[in-house]
Amino acid sequence: MIRTATRERILHAALTVFARKGYHRALVDDIVRASGTSKGAVYHHFPNKEALFLALVDDFAARLAHAVAEAISRSHGALAGNRELARILLLEAVSLGPAYETKRAEIHERFAGLIRGYLDEAVAEGAIPPLDTRVATLAWLGAVNEVVIQWLSRGEPDLLAEAVPALTPMLLRSIGART
Repeated sequence: MIRTATRERILHAALTVFARKGYHRALVDDIVRASGTSKGAVYHHFPNKEALFLALVDDFAARLAHAVAEAISRSHGALAGNRELARILLLEAVSLGPAYETKRAEIHERFAGLIRGYLDEAVAEGAIPPLDTRVATLAWLGAVNEVVIQWLSRGEPDLLAEAVPALTPMLLRSIGART
């Protein structure tokens, strides 16, 4: 339990430091100070800063996947409570190279699978007309990604709240669903 608590404390501190300084300006020493742990503890759990960042990306993806699944059933936004994680994942991580790109592709596939599964189910049930769910999934991901990036980069707190209700009927119409 102590190992898990220490790891979580380090991850929470890293999130705060990366959100404040950005990935490239953040130092492991900053994370050590913010977490109240030692360098040894950080390196025990994470071999380097990149591994720590990728662990945050995994954590964000897991939270977001869970939130998206719940939001679909409740028709609410899934990102609003994860702004800091979304910011480092979508804006700060762009220049991290192959390790991050591999992780980003893995997460993209996870969400594409989630969306495509819902679309395939809707087609099978006859709720929407037959369509290429692969292409529809890519279009949906692109639209949602752009809204989130604009929300993060503009810093307008209401942009996401305004965009989701406007985007939802557009996406549903794009697959022939009744809105």
